[in-house]
Amino acid sequence: MNKMTKEKAGASFAAGIDCSQVVFGHVAESIGLNAGDAKKIASAFGGGMWAGQTCGCVTGALMAIGYKFGHSEDGDVKTKENMLEKKYAFEKAFKEKYGSLLCKEILGYDLSIPEDMEKIMEEGLLSTLCPQVACDTCEILEQILEEK
Repeated sequence: MNKMTKEKAGASFAAGIDCSQVVFGHVAESIGLNAGDAKKIASAFGGGMWAGQTCGCVTGALMAIGYKFGHSEDGDVKTKENMLEKKYAFEKAFKEKYGSLLCKEILGYDLSIPEDMEKIMEEGLLSTLCPQVACDTCEILEQILEEK
């Protein structure tokens, strides 16, 4: 898989692809999922589900972790425990880098508030900070996806 770069992430953002889509779409093929389908699945999760909640990069990563390591059978506790181990490892690494899993805390503004969204746009955070977060998220996620 090619590494995600801040430039690639930024180009996707500029083209209207959101953070959750950038992350899940980037790793989709490596876990056996069509990138277009992954982006569609992730399309409602950008910007902390458009409410400043859990960062879309995080939700995109968790979708990938769930798809690769998740369980689908009743009572499959072993698979579920393995998936949760990967989930917690990802979240720990992400929090170490950004201090929070919440979009509004990472950005310093809540994009669901119009006045805050104006500040986000004025400061160019969607074209600077968010692509960097997506790039860093992909790096953390790729390491986890390489595990068994």
